[in-house]
Amino acid sequence: MAAKTRVGFIGVGLMGHGMAKNIVEKGYPLTILGHRNRKPVEDLVARGAVEARNAAELARRCDLVFLCVTGSPQVEAVVFGKDGLLEGLAAGTIVADSSTAEPDSTLKIAAAVEARGGRFVDAPLVRTPKEAEEGRLGVMTGGDPATLAEIRPVLETFAENIVHAGPLGAGHRLKLVNNFLVMAAAGSIAEAIATAKQAGIDLKALSEIVTGGGADSVMFRRFSKYFLEGDDSAAKFALANAAKDMRYYTHMMESVPAAGFITAAVHQTFQLAVIRGHGDKFLPHIIDAIEEMSDGVEKAG
Repeated sequence: MAAKTRVGFIGVGLMGHGMAKNIVEKGYPLTILGHRNRKPVEDLVARGAVEARNAAELARRCDLVFLCVTGSPQVEAVVFGKDGLLEGLAAGTIVADSSTAEPDSTLKIAAAVEARGGRFVDAPLVRTPKEAEEGRLGVMTGGDPATLAEIRPVLETFAENIVHAGPLGAGHRLKLVNNFLVMAAAGSIAEAIATAKQAGIDLKALSEIVTGGGADSVMFRRFSKYFLEGDDSAAKFALANAAKDMRYYTHMMESVPAAGFITAAVHQTFQLAVIRGHGDKFLPHIIDAIEEMSDGVEKAG
């Protein structure tokens, strides 16, 4: 796409702010939709972005619109709601959904966009808000290769690794598998740390032996900043979103169908953490939730 492409961005939260920042700083005219947290909106406006009053107005101003919201209900509200994206969508406009979404919802939204003459691709993300700010995200794309080639220069403003997963919906399916692997690792690490604490194991010694052997992982190193230093900033992802992603993965797994013994355990671990009031905390706090559960077992015994 040429540099004059007009880009819209809906969802300038933890991940979206960095993506939008890189888009506008690398020369693309950018229109954003207001966010309940005004700080990222005001920062982007100061960098040259323009704020739209609603999704329909944003769509009218743009050739390419990115969505980066919590999940499928939020995507559908933005697309189908009053003053929603569909109301302002012009023929040829491309909608790229970078949310973590349910594949069935993706196909429904894509059909509605295409019925209006637009084009739809899925483009979910990997890595963290830190890499979003640095322009170093990974993107899994699904959809028409020609359309994806057209928007690739914009994707490259915030991503260093872009993978074409297949037809429409393939990016979101791949994202759910990726996130299951992440959450399974997070859950098992949290259980190990909670057990180590109960057993009186030196956590620094545990960290040294794990990071020097086969049990080492990116997630363990991110969690170690929390259980050794109390710093949860290496994994800025809410536990409520982890539970939501596991719910989406469970739905996909059941629809395939495939067996999901480990899936059920991981899903319920995060679901219980949310029920116990940890939903708005970052991912490393799954350790705290598991410790609370262990305390309950000990007291019951």
